[in-house]
Amino acid sequence: MGRKFFVLLSVCCLAAFTLSAWAAEPIKIGFHAPLTGFAASDGKSASIGAELAVEQVNAAGGINGRPLKLVTYDDQAKQELSITIANKLIGQDKVVIGISGSYSAPTRSAATVFQEAKIPYISAYAIHPDITRAGEYCFRTSFLGEIQGRAGAKLIGDLLGKKKVVMITLQNDFGKSLAAGFKEVAGQFGIKIINEYEYSMKDRQFGSLVAKVKADNPEAIYASGYYFTAGPLVSQLRAAGVTAPLIGQEGYDSQKFIEIAGQAAEGVIITTSLDRDSDVPETKNFIQAFEKKAGFKADMVAASAHTAVMVAAAALKAAGSTDPKALRAAISKTKIKASTGLISFNSLGEVKKAVQNQVVKNGLWHRHSVIDDPKLLEPPDK
Repeated sequence: MGRKFFVLLSVCCLAAFTLSAWAAEPIKIGFHAPLTGFAASDGKSASIGAELAVEQVNAAGGINGRPLKLVTYDDQAKQELSITIANKLIGQDKVVIGISGSYSAPTRSAATVFQEAKIPYISAYAIHPDITRAGEYCFRTSFLGEIQGRAGAKLIGDLLGKKKVVMITLQNDFGKSLAAGFKEVAGQFGIKIINEYEYSMKDRQFGSLVAKVKADNPEAIYASGYYFTAGPLVSQLRAAGVTAPLIGQEGYDSQKFIEIAGQAAEGVIITTSLDRDSDVPETKNFIQAFEKKAGFKADMVAASAHTAVMVAAAALKAAGSTDPKALRAAISKTKIKASTGLISFNSLGEVKKAVQNQVVKNGLWHRHSVIDDPKLLEPPDK
């Protein structure tokens, strides 16, 4: 009798242990970002933002008792690496969803892999239209480049009342998409584009371009770029005596831009996703928690990666399953307040939300204005 009881007790304990272990098995979310290379600063911010979201979800009980686990790889912002990483996340790591904390080229490539495998995939901030057009399993929590370009035109022509504009366009997916959106609606706001100049990602010396812009004497400048290109560009424009208002985009959205441009950064306005002066709890709490964890100022890429993970978590809870089809359906119906605003998606997986305009004041980003025009900001649905 005693032996039978001991065996039965052992079996019950083993079963309970097995069920407990199964219940606590982590739900894996794949994540890739440029942790090394020219975009490492953005990659670091994005990865910390994603990690923070996972920590917060787990501290609140996880997903039906199961913790999230972030599986992270360095794509160096390279297209060829992101394909390898996507296949590894799906085939080896068995992630239930993938998130890009990277730029457009690597995100476009990874999106195709996730779509073919029918595993949901979210672009945190990459802007190229082909990302969501890869298929129904692909989503984006930040604006298309064309949407930001339209917002930039409204900001300059309507909010600032400036009409004679010079465009300075970065020769990559990011710059071209922004320029296309700006040109699309410039006429609606009375803007005359008096010249457009292009530059490459490698450029840091802009002497000849600056001289041309100065000769044009524009009322405003619309210049695309990342913090590491925009910093030198802005500082050289101001050093040459060009005083026209300078409007950038979310690529500038980093304290690094202000550090590089120095005093020349003062007054620069950008279209972006993060409002540093927000009273919305989700945004305010994110900024405080991020800066405590990271030890440096929050930026758009951090907030966007944080948002993407929160969307994934909300969808996992709503679906009550890690089944890819159920999870995809849940993401498409997601409506949440996140650090980058009120998030919902259209039929193409594009986000619908307001544009936050930020201005540099006393060496920090602050609120300038908000653009919340549904018609102007309407993303494509096919």
